[in-house]
Amino acid sequence: MNDLPPVPAGTLLTEIRTALTDAGIDNPRLEARLIVGASAGLTTEQLIARPEAPVDAVSAAFARALAERRADGAPIAYLLGSREFWSLDFAVTGATLVPRPDSETLIEAALARCAAWDKSWRVADLGTGSGCLLLAFLSERPFAMGVGVDRSEEALVVAKRNAHALRLDGQAGFVCGDWTASLAGKFDLILSNPPYIPTGDIEHLSREVRDYEPFDALDGGKDGLDCYRVIVAELPRLLAPGGAVVFEVGMGQAEDVADLCRAAGLTVESVRRDLGGVARCVVASRV
Repeated sequence: MNDLPPVPAGTLLTEIRTALTDAGIDNPRLEARLIVGASAGLTTEQLIARPEAPVDAVSAAFARALAERRADGAPIAYLLGSREFWSLDFAVTGATLVPRPDSETLIEAALARCAAWDKSWRVADLGTGSGCLLLAFLSERPFAMGVGVDRSEEALVVAKRNAHALRLDGQAGFVCGDWTASLAGKFDLILSNPPYIPTGDIEHLSREVRDYEPFDALDGGKDGLDCYRVIVAELPRLLAPGGAVVFEVGMGQAEDVADLCRAAGLTVESVRRDLGGVARCVVASRV
């Protein structure tokens, strides 16, 4: 293969964009640039400015292989190994959910709730996955300390890697455990984006999610609320006086999760909507 001639970047881009278009990928032009850029070590600006730039045969073959996997439904974030969230770059693997823009609503709510940037907030992130929620919050609150909990050892490897890459490992620790079982003491803030897809709905999700993202991080039980019930039951024990929990919720679940919080003796402070207008985040506190 090393004896094969290089391919102009523009030609390779057109080839891959066409393949992604034929596969029904939503944004084939952008994703073709991402695939070719990652394979050839070229920036988007370089691809646009120099379509004649040569891409060696090995890099071109790698780009075509990535494009084939993308056409089969593999999420682009898994293929590239990273996803931007809160303007930070997070490594992701098949052991973690892909961070989504909707989840930034949770970070906005958490920062508003813990507004003092110089306070030593004590934070827990339940079901941390890639660590994106905890680390995004800590990046904005340099005196805060946090612990991310996940029952997947593979996910925690990714979270630790992200903490190190973002130079936040001095603020963040990670433990393997089932929700709150491994936690002691009191927290000023608890973050959680637990599994909330009703089991029967998973088969109807897009193939990128259904076939590639970790099932255990999606399945919320029959009504999607099983994990919230487990977590909320422990919040009176874990929240410091005046402390708050910030939950991400699925479409149509905000009021049900708010009711669970009220039944546990918490005060529901707000429900926040994402950019699409969906009630995405429930904030509740302990008096």
